[in-house]
Amino acid sequence: MPARNRRLPRDLSWPLTPSDIRAALGEQVADAADVSFVDQPRGDGTLLHVEWTPPISSNYGSGIHPALWYSVSIRVAPLPSTERAAARSVLREHALPELAAWIRAAQRAPEAWTLTRHSRSWRTAGSTAVCTDDRQPYR
Repeated sequence: MPARNRRLPRDLSWPLTPSDIRAALGEQVADAADVSFVDQPRGDGTLLHVEWTPPISSNYGSGIHPALWYSVSIRVAPLPSTERAAARSVLREHALPELAAWIRAAQRAPEAWTLTRHSRSWRTAGSTAVCTDDRQPYR
């Protein structure tokens, strides 16, 4: 992320770039996904998070716009700059292929699965990435 676009203090960095995500997902999937970079580290160490948006409507205007139904949102959280290189390597090798597979599976999932909210999160653990589903604690 260019320095002029940084919203982070100098001691924090995002472990992935939009190009990393685009390369892992492919152009078509990456263009359909809502990718954002949050500016606060997550307390549980999550660095990469994806969420499936089911059709949620409301008669009171608080539902999700139908254009976002059946889509995914990807969030990348920052970490200390000194840990960026190691985390980036681990996430690119382990988490991004899993992210791409999760999104492909979500797009082909049965209707019962697609009608509810689902998520997966990754954080690093040494030289690998660990994940958790649907906001459960990491093991």
